[in-house]
Amino acid sequence: MNIIKDLYNYRELLKTNITKDIGGKYKHSFLGILWSFINPLLQITVYAFVFQVILKSNIENYAVYLCCGLIPWQYFSSVVLRGAAVMVDNGNIIKKVYFPREILPISLVSSEGVNFLISTVIILGFVIVSGIGLSQYALLYFLILPIQFIVSLGVAFIASSITVYFRDLQHILGILMQLLFYATPIVYSMDSVPGNFRWLLKLNPMSYLIDGYRSIFYNKTLPSFNGLGRALIMGIFLCVIGYFIFKKLEKRFAEEL
Repeated sequence: MNIIKDLYNYRELLKTNITKDIGGKYKHSFLGILWSFINPLLQITVYAFVFQVILKSNIENYAVYLCCGLIPWQYFSSVVLRGAAVMVDNGNIIKKVYFPREILPISLVSSEGVNFLISTVIILGFVIVSGIGLSQYALLYFLILPIQFIVSLGVAFIASSITVYFRDLQHILGILMQLLFYATPIVYSMDSVPGNFRWLLKLNPMSYLIDGYRSIFYNKTLPSFNGLGRALIMGIFLCVIGYFIFKKLEKRFAEEL
């Protein structure tokens, strides 16, 4: 309950951090927030060309299929990579001013969540332009998003606290995220994975979340609540373990930074 009390007492700081992060991400950039659309569109174009034109993927409306996986993945990837550096980047503030340290990873996950909400316009655009259209199941987006927030927050707690003591983790995570990208059904379907390797994908909560987004936007069906339930359980587990690790390592943050 302490974390809830701290977040309430320092709610203005949390709000300021989120606003500052959203506004500062593209500060001094000519195109500004448009990069939230340009970056994903460029990646979708490249992957669609490689996997549909060159490798001849047989997935119908492949660009839409890809979009429904790539946009959520970018949210998760940004949280992990930026989360690993969030404590180090704010080292000067941590050493000078007291505030609940968990506000930093929480504000990061929240601000990236807002960016994800903005980028979701791309998914809606692809779905509408392709002729697939929207259904009532699209409203379940607001059920899947909180689960992804919980999963992302748990990973952010772990990555941000360990990096304070082990700075090489930032570089290691960069490589691991590239590997995890291909271990997540983003550019391919889970059905195309051989049965003896499919268990690896089931250990990855993002597999269930991306499958959920594809269900409501691409297939226009109910998502697998069993899969979303597994992702939620994994997310809660990551949050509990992550917060425990964070609070244990927090005591020497100022010294290490």
